[in-house]
Amino acid sequence: MSAAFDPRDRLADLLAHARRAGADEADAVFFAGTSLSVSRRLGKIEHVERSEGRDLGLRVFVGDRSAIVSAPGLDAASFPDIAARAVAMARVVPADPLSTLADVRDIPPADLDLDDPAEPDAEALGARAALAEDAVLAVDGITNTEGADAGFSRNEAVLVTSRGFSGSYRRTGHSVSATALAGSGTAMQRDYDYSSAVHLADLDDAAGIGHRAAERALARLNPTRPKTGRVSVVYDPRVSSSLVGHLAGAVNGASVVRGTSFLKERMGQRIFAPGIVIRDDPRRRRGLRSRPFDGEGQPTAPLDLIADGVLMSWILDTRSARQLGLSTTGHAARGTSGPPGPSSTNLYMQAGTPTPAELMADIREGLYVTELIGSGINGVTGDYSRGAAGFMIRNGALAEPVAEITIAGNLLEMFAHLAPANDLRFVRGTDAPTIRIDGMMLAGS
Repeated sequence: MSAAFDPRDRLADLLAHARRAGADEADAVFFAGTSLSVSRRLGKIEHVERSEGRDLGLRVFVGDRSAIVSAPGLDAASFPDIAARAVAMARVVPADPLSTLADVRDIPPADLDLDDPAEPDAEALGARAALAEDAVLAVDGITNTEGADAGFSRNEAVLVTSRGFSGSYRRTGHSVSATALAGSGTAMQRDYDYSSAVHLADLDDAAGIGHRAAERALARLNPTRPKTGRVSVVYDPRVSSSLVGHLAGAVNGASVVRGTSFLKERMGQRIFAPGIVIRDDPRRRRGLRSRPFDGEGQPTAPLDLIADGVLMSWILDTRSARQLGLSTTGHAARGTSGPPGPSSTNLYMQAGTPTPAELMADIREGLYVTELIGSGINGVTGDYSRGAAGFMIRNGALAEPVAEITIAGNLLEMFAHLAPANDLRFVRGTDAPTIRIDGMMLAGS
């Protein structure tokens, strides 16, 4: 977008049309983005994709009724029709006194550094993908590859409300990934590695990505199925973040309001071991999901969901907060075609003290999980059952690869017996270090 064009002015004009059409209040969001990706396989470029999108969403309130209309672009000539349609829809839908605009609050300044001026072209992305794939193929024992990908994106989010809020921010993204195949026929094994970052300078080395993907695929060759039994399970950081994700679903205000969370009666109680901290930090500098304000124009701030093992807060937007008699935590997420809803941002479990090796040093026989399959989670009871693959742990060290197994437990019991290592890295948006959980059920042969 040109420096002379400010989408906030155009959205303010749309809100004026909504008021003239009969809306009591209104807000509007606008998302604009461009992306470029290059895929390479066996030395040849397979795909070069470029996309651009501009999407608008108008939400209007007529008394206790509200409606949303979305449209592409910011064509001012379409504003009278968009506003009239939204108001007409709002007048015929059921009343919902819980839906309302959020009051305007000051947004504290923050140097989030989310907009990288570096913008690679297709040639640069192709070269990055080539580095990754060539590193895969250079490893002895690799028999094939599913290729490598490199990408770039730049996105802008804009929000304006009739209560006086007006804000925008931009975010860039760089990525590289590679997938390796080892073995042949029915004995073939596949694995991958990837990196994503807001700034190119923070992206992992492409050749290193390819090399790790290859080594992981080779390590998985000739897996066995261990015997069924109760074991200590250690989650690799690639999959340990899923446990934090299950917590996020359980403390989401919408789930709590519906009564579908196994933690709905646990506020203020200890559910993790002392010392465990799980924090959402929407203001982390260069964070993959950082933002200065949420989808309702509320200021963002770090929030401890778990502090010293105790459940401290739900993740709330304005509507779920009103239903629970609380205040929003500034975690509303918003698209152009639906109302806001609570969502986490940069969510992570704080690192522990032991190294991963120290964390599993006393495990005589256990399981190290590198891949999870399926999503057998009961959000109401916390019952947990997932397919898994990884490696056996024998006498504190990684041993033979295993596959076609299931691990099961209950998230309340798993959380209570969870211990983190010291290897936390911020790489996914939801992150955790290596995690150990004792006493889980392993279903194998």
